[in-house]
Amino acid sequence: MGRLFGTDGVRGVANADLTAELALGLSVAAAHVLGEAGSFEGHRPVAVVGRDPRASGEFLEAAVVAGLASAGVDVLRVGVLPTPAVAYLTGALGADLGVMLSASHNAMPDNGIKFFARGGHKLADELEDRIETAYERHRAGEPWDRPTGAGVGRVKTYDEGFDQYVAHLIGVLPNRLDGLRIVLDEAHGAAARVSPEAFARAGAEVITIGAEPDGLNINEGCGSTHLDLLKAAVVEHGAQLGIAHDGDADRCLAVDHEGNEIDGDQILAVLALALRERGQLRSDTVVATVMSNLGFKLAMEREGVSLVRTGVGDRYVLESMKEHGYALGGEQSGHVIVLDHATTGDGTLTGLLLAARVAQTGRTLKELAGVMERLPQILINVPDVDKSRVASSGELASAVADAERELGATGRVLLRPSGTEPLVRVMVEAADIEQARSVAERLADAVKSALG
Repeated sequence: MGRLFGTDGVRGVANADLTAELALGLSVAAAHVLGEAGSFEGHRPVAVVGRDPRASGEFLEAAVVAGLASAGVDVLRVGVLPTPAVAYLTGALGADLGVMLSASHNAMPDNGIKFFARGGHKLADELEDRIETAYERHRAGEPWDRPTGAGVGRVKTYDEGFDQYVAHLIGVLPNRLDGLRIVLDEAHGAAARVSPEAFARAGAEVITIGAEPDGLNINEGCGSTHLDLLKAAVVEHGAQLGIAHDGDADRCLAVDHEGNEIDGDQILAVLALALRERGQLRSDTVVATVMSNLGFKLAMEREGVSLVRTGVGDRYVLESMKEHGYALGGEQSGHVIVLDHATTGDGTLTGLLLAARVAQTGRTLKELAGVMERLPQILINVPDVDKSRVASSGELASAVADAERELGATGRVLLRPSGTEPLVRVMVEAADIEQARSVAERLADAVKSALG
């Protein structure tokens, strides 16, 4: 059946790929694997469970809670909160496990399950593999020890998590946001209450769009994957900036006062210089993925900031940050990790810190983001191909080599299978956008030919 876990948990169409049975079984398996690893030793285990507003999250949450409780884990249900809130509360409450039900920026019919270990950190690949193996064994009929009587887990609703998380966000800010008018696009998602509350408590005048989730409209024409509404709203209301989240609010993109998009690379550049100014950018280094724009690399070099590149996925950014003690990292897509204050990408925190930099400097976001120039970058998603053969196809390797020879030192080519969707991503950078588009289209055709 292939590996269940992708780069960001287990995802699929809810009630088709991601069923209640799968959610329950994975939760039981996670409890067993973490217990065997010694995570629960000497105490009764506790899990924090949250979700985004998708309709399917209601039954999937029930399945996860049932699975954990049946394995002897006490459960704190925090309800609809962002992924980084669940991660934060897992650490702040001393829980042994966190579970978030969300498919992030994916369309409403999808959903996903993401596990956090003690401290709010994402599980290591090795633990995910062990959970998957345990799940398959149980599914095949292998018995497991079921607690009875007082040994079963207890389930409690934990409404205090909302205020705890908001207070944490406010406590991180280096300065208030008084005098800023900010438009927030909440993608009808998990931050629809949290983000406006945090920005307002920090002193900003807040205007919201996409903040009326009904279980069906998450990410629908709004949020970080659809910025047109935010761009128009910022200009219409004369706001200093706009902030857009995705469905689970682990990412942030922005819009300046003129309605120009500010992507994750630019946000990283602004925050890197802000942290360095405060003496908090450890080793004067920022971590980004191979998808980061070449213009970001050049800007950081010019500013004397070192850049470390990782594979795509904020988990790999985080691994590098933890291994080497770096303070800041992220992705072009808007996953930004400020490791002193979060264990995962946090869109609300990122937006608050970006707004704080605007308030502190008195400069526009357009001016601040101008520290880097985005080189033309074309990204084409090629669906309905065998993404598992990207690395082994000789035909594709030849096409990539030809493209790299054509671009020379002024450009870059990257082909990679998506970790969350059934497609291959083709990315081409060049000094000239027409050249980038031409090369990318030829490579996309080559992917279809070689892997279709």
